Amino acid sequence: MTISASPRQRDYATHTVENVASPLEDYNLYSQDQVLMAAVHREGAAHAAAELDAFGQHIGRAEYLALGDVANHIRPELATHDRYGRRQDLVSFHPAYHQLMQSAITHGLHSLPWEAARVAGHVHRAAMCYMHAQVEAGHGCPITMTFAGVAALRATPELSRSWLPKISSRVYDARNISHESKAGLTLGMAMTEKQGGSDVRSNSTRAYPLGHPGSGMPYELVGHKFFVSAPMSDAFLMLAQAPGGLTCFLVPRWRGCNDKNAVELVRLKDKMGNASNASSEVELRGALGWMVGEEGRGVSTIIEMVAMTRFDCMVGSAAGMRMAVSQALHHCQQRSAFGALLSEQPLMQNVLADLALENEAALHLSMRMARALDHSEQESERLLARLGVAVGKYWICKRTPQHAYEAMECIGGSGVMENCMMPRLYREAPINAIWEGSGNVQCLDVLRALRKTPAVLEAFWQETALAQGQHALFDSFISQLQRGFKSADAGDLEFDARRWVDQMALALQASLMVRYSPAEVADAFCVSRLQQGPQHHYGTLPRGAAARTLLLRASVEAHSL
Repeated sequence: MTISASPRQRDYATHTVENVASPLEDYNLYSQDQVLMAAVHREGAAHAAAELDAFGQHIGRAEYLALGDVANHIRPELATHDRYGRRQDLVSFHPAYHQLMQSAITHGLHSLPWEAARVAGHVHRAAMCYMHAQVEAGHGCPITMTFAGVAALRATPELSRSWLPKISSRVYDARNISHESKAGLTLGMAMTEKQGGSDVRSNSTRAYPLGHPGSGMPYELVGHKFFVSAPMSDAFLMLAQAPGGLTCFLVPRWRGCNDKNAVELVRLKDKMGNASNASSEVELRGALGWMVGEEGRGVSTIIEMVAMTRFDCMVGSAAGMRMAVSQALHHCQQRSAFGALLSEQPLMQNVLADLALENEAALHLSMRMARALDHSEQESERLLARLGVAVGKYWICKRTPQHAYEAMECIGGSGVMENCMMPRLYREAPINAIWEGSGNVQCLDVLRALRKTPAVLEAFWQETALAQGQHALFDSFISQLQRGFKSADAGDLEFDARRWVDQMALALQASLMVRYSPAEVADAFCVSRLQQGPQHHYGTLPRGAAARTLLLRASVEAHSL
């Protein structure tokens, strides 16, 4: 049967691709972030502006942003043995992951505050981490642990002399060889076990001295660790039961130049997020480790280190908020519905502005804690950091999952597609709230600080008092909070701990917003958070709130070069 040709030319086009957003790429994560730039100058790192600007331009390129997608799509793989049956415990990563690690270490994200004569090192580093975590969060885990491990190792001169120069080096060497043959090293941590989790005092792993016991001396560890992040690190800080109690140890991946240490990987964790970063379970079968700090003082040895990792959780979650806001606002500034751009429609403006407001407050608090860490030699700053990091880690990380979801909803159906960044941001959002001490652990830490060091509360009041007299709602909130603390029954504090920490976080953030944000932005925060309450849904800013000002401050397009 012959089918004759159509008598006329048909148009088989089904539609024209229009009214869709372009990818957010090829922009400067520093110079196109008004709030970040202001925070860097305010908190003492203005001298680093040129370096931060160059870094923000470099990592905002399309090809660099793509590294985050690839590193999470192609996950790490474990090979416990080679093809001949020899134990190797090797985790392989996609080259994109190594490029992210290379960039982070070359720019000092693991070492800035520890470098000699570094001014405002914590503020400088926090700004760098804030930008780099927007590209990809998983590689930040070994960067954080390497950074924080320095705080623990400095307590043991015998180890710090030989290890810290290479740990602080800006050389990234991913080769599976002994630390003795490398110019740059990374650290991991292995604290928790199956039976205890955050209750590390219940650890069952044992440490046996190989000779004379004591700080800096060699031991063999026998036991297990249920959660070891970055198992390809060159060494790990571990807790184990020595004869004198729970103690910290530095355990290398290699025992000598040609002798692998007895740290055997059991499996990699199948995590919902943080996919680029390998996390594992290990068996310790007589693994060599050197005692860090004093015997029986393991928790005290790692406490400063833990404060640093918790600080990084704050910064990382604030970064997730920033990228979520950037993605949502970028989309809504290009997408029209019902006759107008989404970003011009009042209800969507309310949602976007509220998300931007949350991010601004999170960044203010993170950068203020960075300044406190930079000036920890001052008693008031040390006390503020002791309390503020725990409060901030709890609050910012707790607020991030709902924030990510709301940003995803702004984008709509396209926002749940795996070929965009939003699903990755959403899966990443709960991680920091759980790692390095869950919400309850943070609240208990706040109570511990209040009991053991009552002066931390005075430092808190002194900080919030800097904003008093500038906003009536804020003044009323602080007065009510102070009365509450005075009348609180010490026996009931734990049951109500989350409520207290919620209010402390809001007090700190409101104080910073009142001092450092435009008056109308600070007013929007105080009315929506202090008056309406901390559990409000995003998108419920009161009428008259500074939506357009907030959107202008948050918009990448508004600050294009």
